[in-house]
Amino acid sequence: MRYSKIAPSLFVNNRNKLARYLKPNSLVVLNANDIMPTSGDGVMPFRQNSDLFYLSGIDQEETLLIVYPDAPKEEWKELLFLKKTNEHIMIWEGKKYTKEAASDVSGIAHIHWLDDFATMFKSLVERAACIYLNSNEHARAVLDVQTRDVRFMEWCKQKYPLHQYERLAPIMQRLRVVKSAPEIDLIREACDITEKGFRKVLPNIQPGIMEYEIEAALISEFICHRSRGFAYDPIVASGPNACVLHYIANDQPCKAGDVILLDVGAEYANYKADLTRVLPVSGRFTPRQRSVYEAVLRIMRQAQQLLMSSDNLHTYQQQVGEVVTQELVHLGLLDRTDVKNQSPKHPAYKKYFMHNTSHYIGLDTHDVGDTYQKLEPGMVLTIEPGLYIREEGLGVRLENVFVVREEGLEDLMASIPIEVDEIEELMHTL
Repeated sequence: MRYSKIAPSLFVNNRNKLARYLKPNSLVVLNANDIMPTSGDGVMPFRQNSDLFYLSGIDQEETLLIVYPDAPKEEWKELLFLKKTNEHIMIWEGKKYTKEAASDVSGIAHIHWLDDFATMFKSLVERAACIYLNSNEHARAVLDVQTRDVRFMEWCKQKYPLHQYERLAPIMQRLRVVKSAPEIDLIREACDITEKGFRKVLPNIQPGIMEYEIEAALISEFICHRSRGFAYDPIVASGPNACVLHYIANDQPCKAGDVILLDVGAEYANYKADLTRVLPVSGRFTPRQRSVYEAVLRIMRQAQQLLMSSDNLHTYQQQVGEVVTQELVHLGLLDRTDVKNQSPKHPAYKKYFMHNTSHYIGLDTHDVGDTYQKLEPGMVLTIEPGLYIREEGLGVRLENVFVVREEGLEDLMASIPIEVDEIEELMHTL
C-alpha cells in the first residue's frame, strides 16, 4: 500500500463500537467488493468495500469478516478470512496478505483462509440467534450490478432460512457518520495532498492550456505524495463547461477571459478530500466574474454559520436557499416578482443553484449519513455553494471540507487560497 500504516487500534475500536449496537447472540458478516471486469481479460482497479475497510483495515479482494461478540469461544468472536495465495498469484499479481500481516493491520488475532469459511461458518451459525448482513443503502446508490454482499445474502438465506436476519447498513451509517480522531487525521492528510496539487497547477494555467493538462498535473502531484489518486473523477471545467455539474470530459482548451471550475480531491488511505475552486484563465477575473465569485463566497461564509445553528442538513439547506435567493436578486438574476411567485417545492433560486450545499465525506466522497439526523461533533462535511449562469456561460462553485466541533467548525482546507485577491496574486507570482 502507498499510505503509511494505520494503527490497528482504529479498527479494533470500530469493531468494539459495532458490538454495542448488535442484538444479543448476533453474528455479523461483511464481504469485500468484487474486482469488476472490463472487456476481454481486463479488470477495473480494485476499490474496497468501505464498511469492511472501516472494521478491518484490509484492502484486498475476496476478504470476509465475521464479528460475533457473544460467541461461546474466544477465537470465534472476530474472524477474518483471506484469499489464499500461491506461486501463480505471486508471479502474476504480487504479494497478498499473509495471516500475520493481516493480523498486524486489523488487530484480529484469528485469521483463516477463505477455503475454510463454509465449514467454520456452519459451526457459528448453528449457535447464533441472529445474522446481520450488509448491503448498500446509500440514498443515492444506483444498484444495477449484483454485489458480493447480495450474492452472499442469497446463499446464506437459502442455506439457513430459519434464522433471524437484520440489516447492518443502518448501524454502519450511524457509526461511520461520526469520525474518530484518527479518521479525521487521515481526511486531513487527503486535504493536505489536495492542496499540494492545487498549488502545483496554478503556474501552468494560461490561455490555450487543455483541461486534461491540468488534470495530469494534479494526478502527478497526488501520486507523488502517496495518494492512490483522485477521490472521484476530477472536474476541470472551463467556460460554459462549468455549468455542467458533473462534467468530467476535461478535453477542451481553456480560453482567455474564461474561468476554470476545478473540483478535485485526493484519496489517502481510502479517505477522501473534496475541493472546488474557480480560477481565471487569464489571471484576472472580469468585473462580472468577480461579483458572482464574491456572491458565492458570501453564501459559503453564511452557510458555515447556518450549519452550526441548524438541527440537520435538511433545515440547513432551506436556510441556505434563502441566502442564495438574496444574492441572486443582488446579481440581477432574480427579481422580487420571481421570489414572490415562486413555488415552495420549487424555489426560484434552483434555476441557478440545483444541488445541495453540503454532504458528508469520509471513506466515500458522498459518505453515508442521513440528512435528517442531528448534527454532532465529529461529523465531517463539505460546504459547496455554487451559481451556474448558463446564459452567460459562467459557473462558480467553492468548496472546503469541515469538521463539526463543540466550539464550531474546523476548516480542513483553511490554508488553501479562496479570496479573489489571493487567487489572482498567486496566479501572477508563481
